[in-house]
Amino acid sequence: MPTPKQRSLLAAAGAVTAVLTLAAPSATAALDGPEPKAAAVTAVPGTVTEVPGTVREVPATVTEVPAAAAGSACVETRLFFGTERPDGGPDVTDEQFMAFVDRSVTPGFPDGLTVQDGRGQWRDANGTIEKERSYELTLLYPASQALARGPLIERIREAYRAAYGQESVARLDEPTLADF
Repeated sequence: MPTPKQRSLLAAAGAVTAVLTLAAPSATAALDGPEPKAAAVTAVPGTVTEVPGTVREVPATVTEVPAAAAGSACVETRLFFGTERPDGGPDVTDEQFMAFVDRSVTPGFPDGLTVQDGRGQWRDANGTIEKERSYELTLLYPASQALARGPLIERIREAYRAAYGQESVARLDEPTLADF
């Protein structure tokens, strides 16, 4: 379970991403010329979204999509899995991780997913900065399914923490558009 500090850092990262995502088009438009027309904002249902001049909660049943954008409203969830074990045990191997994906992720997300190798660092519960090999798992699903998929994703995170003695599995959710 993430500590309050880790939750705060993840929430802050999400807030920064939301502000940058919403503010960047307005700032660019202001530099390029006349006042931009009001634009719809892609939002994850159940979240608070800031549109210039307003703050409102997005109902869990409504997702707004820019009229000119291609694709359907989706949520991109990225999970970050470390491989070093805090207890000093052997690192999680590629074979172990892919078996975990087959067993714990694919049944809930059979339409597809992406796994990428990474290198990362974070501050552990003892205050030590840990650098380790990691995996980034990307899941893409319809925004209308966000509330139903949330518990599945939390079970994936908990299963990995329990199986490999991890302090945390980071989660990042972003609204997006996807077309296949």
